[in-house]
Amino acid sequence: MITKPFIVGITGGSASGKTSFLRDLMSAFSEDQICLISQDNYYRDLNSIQVDENGVHNFDLPETIDHHRYAQHIQQLRAGHIVEQLEYTFNKPNVTPKILTFRPAPIIVVEGIFVFHFKEIADLLDLKVFISVKNQVKLDRRIKRDFEERGYDLDDVLYRWKHHVRPTYQQFIKPYKAEADLVVPNNIHYRKGLDVLIAYLKAHLPS
Repeated sequence: MITKPFIVGITGGSASGKTSFLRDLMSAFSEDQICLISQDNYYRDLNSIQVDENGVHNFDLPETIDHHRYAQHIQQLRAGHIVEQLEYTFNKPNVTPKILTFRPAPIIVVEGIFVFHFKEIADLLDLKVFISVKNQVKLDRRIKRDFEERGYDLDDVLYRWKHHVRPTYQQFIKPYKAEADLVVPNNIHYRKGLDVLIAYLKAHLPS
């Protein structure tokens, strides 16, 4: 008899530390125990991304995500099927996207800023985890990340924060914090919350 996988959804605002949290979470399990499938690989084509009144693409709206395909792939993993998806390269022209392969596992981690907002995805989750960080801490981290990884200058980062990132958090992410089963503070570090989650998930592994 095939045991139904346990699906955990992890969200939080932009620059809340999800990437580091997920890296440490995944390292606590073997590859055959856990599968991570990220919302980041389900962005729509750049031509489909809405631009604001100043002509700047707004990647921080739910419409930027092909959530129907994302939900379909989660359902396929839950049913025991292997899933393939083209890697999203954040519009870096010099990067050749890879074909990502996701394999069924007893634990499936679904992560992204809208995974609680999309009902067809939220309804698939057995556990909801919200990473909570103060706005100023998130902004400081985003400035550093977007400069180092994406080449945005300070004015660009601050513009996107004010007009895209912060409004999206208030409307589409923060309201779901009250629905989370576990809220992990990450203003300084997330270690205690991570340890709680790891222990809980290990208890759901088949013996």
